Amino acid sequence: MKTRMLGTLEVSAMGAGCMSISANYGPPAPIAQGVEVIRTAYQRGVTLFDTAEVYGPYTNEELVGEAVAPFRDKVRIATKFGFDLDAGGLTSRPEHIKKVIEGSLRRLRTDRIDLYYQHRVDPNVPIEDVAGAVKELIQAGKVLHFGLSEASAATIRRAHAVQALTAVQTEYSVWERGPERNGVLAVCEELGIGFVPWSPIGQGFLTGKLVPTFDPKTDYRATFPRMSPENLRANQPFLELLVAVAKEHAATPAQLALAWLLAKKPWIVPIPGTRRINHLEENLGAVTVTLSQPQLATMDEALAKLQVHGARMDDKNMQVVQ
Repeated sequence: MKTRMLGTLEVSAMGAGCMSISANYGPPAPIAQGVEVIRTAYQRGVTLFDTAEVYGPYTNEELVGEAVAPFRDKVRIATKFGFDLDAGGLTSRPEHIKKVIEGSLRRLRTDRIDLYYQHRVDPNVPIEDVAGAVKELIQAGKVLHFGLSEASAATIRRAHAVQALTAVQTEYSVWERGPERNGVLAVCEELGIGFVPWSPIGQGFLTGKLVPTFDPKTDYRATFPRMSPENLRANQPFLELLVAVAKEHAATPAQLALAWLLAKKPWIVPIPGTRRINHLEENLGAVTVTLSQPQLATMDEALAKLQVHGARMDDKNMQVVQ
């Protein structure tokens, strides 16, 4: 596995999103299964593991902490703050950040967080105050690098002026190209900030294996307009394009979707998530799929002709990504 730089943080070219093992994409997997997936990812060269206190809540951090304990010093753990899990809603008040990191450190069985993201921008707290609080945690040695998730280009600039950002995390894939249009990728390149696409294979759709029957009690995709049966049918041209191009590279659609991201910029590190070893192996195989710049341009030209049907999130989730 080759490595890439997120700002000044060196990580594997492909990371591992751990959320779906414990939450949000159906009932949680058995702990032993989750530990096996994470440890197998490490054995295959993955050194960036992404979690958050809200995943579970709490149980995913505990899983990651248990799984990476034998090789903690050889990997990078990314986790997130920004929700009040007792009262509900967003909160990034400095005193809250300094309180909740203690729980994350305990659950992750570590004395420092390699990459600490604000999970969602809190409109009631100036981003300068958030960056200042994380800066103090960095000075105390509890955090090594600062990140933002789902932040605008303007917010990224303001935060970076107080405490240098290492990474920005936002949904980005062949069917969700907002970061290209809203200036987020451009500001990351300008400021030397790494970019971490979450949901790089379209919450499973871009694998070509997704069965669109989501239990609304355990799978939050059930609330996403883009994941409705009618919109999934309308978005089939994206999958058809991936299938066609993937055949030319002896790859699967999921591998091509990930290779597309890797070809975009050398400071982009996707974090596909899975709870199954075979899917993990498939995802990691994407690092051997190479798209030349002419091939990338041809693919982008074809993608530009396709229309995405349905918003990427429900109204509630969209409110917290602004």
